[in-house]
Amino acid sequence: MGAVLGRMRVFVSGLWPLRARVLLLGLDSAGKTTILYRLKLQRAVTTVPTIGHNVETLETTRGVSVTMWDVGLGAKGFPLCRHYFAGTHGLVFVVDSRDTERHGEAKENLYWILTDARMVGVPFIVLANKQDLEGARSPAELALDFELEKWKYSEWEVCGCCAPAGEGLLEALEKLNEMIKEQRIRTS
Repeated sequence: MGAVLGRMRVFVSGLWPLRARVLLLGLDSAGKTTILYRLKLQRAVTTVPTIGHNVETLETTRGVSVTMWDVGLGAKGFPLCRHYFAGTHGLVFVVDSRDTERHGEAKENLYWILTDARMVGVPFIVLANKQDLEGARSPAELALDFELEKWKYSEWEVCGCCAPAGEGLLEALEKLNEMIKEQRIRTS
């Protein structure tokens, strides 16, 4: 009986879009707002540092309607982001792959987020942004730097991207959508 209900849920989810709340976090100047509006408008826009948050709903091709919260916390605001954790289905953590001096701080913040009780089990994507710049760490190098192979509590992926050009963004969002769908099926 449970298998039949599971199949029915998968079939019905194909008829209506699945709604998902996704947090877009990372250190300041990593490219979060550029990524959000590149995904929403399919073009590059000029951005300013985010104060507060930006929220946009993105309709994707795989039956998932994503409400993405770009939270601007500045250099010292990470403890405030815990107020956004409740009800989160996915996380996109953006890293400036060229700014190696801040990778330790980014790793520390990522693990702080992931170990919060409300975020354990939430699938996440690490976006290695600014791949077009010389000296940028590759997604594989970033995964090693962040020791993500040790993380066993949720599905994750590291994807390279160039936010202004939009390279790698749709593919990363589709991967996250699939992880969110799988998580929902496993927990329902």
